[in-house]
Amino acid sequence: MLRIRKDDTVAVIAGKDKGKKGRVLEVFMQDERLLIERINLVKKAKRRTQQDQKGGIIEIESPIHVSNVMLVCKQCNKPVRFKASILKDGKKIRECKKCGSAI
Repeated sequence: MLRIRKDDTVAVIAGKDKGKKGRVLEVFMQDERLLIERINLVKKAKRRTQQDQKGGIIEIESPIHVSNVMLVCKQCNKPVRFKASILKDGKKIRECKKCGSAI
């Protein structure tokens, strides 16, 4: 069971963006990295193309390591640890360790 999945809300706990929250756009499982919306922005020079007539320096998101983020509980609205629980029908869910609600 994956710790953090696409479209989860996470909080950054280490690095230059410490304290910011964002939504996970993509998960790179082999590298253990996440692409988070508006987090870990880097500047990149973009060439002018036929489709995009405007070139120049743009800001894009760069992947951040999984160990530098924590899952945010929807009910607590805080970064929390969670546990995996198995329901009676055999389905696995993630539960907040503070309030006990399903994430």
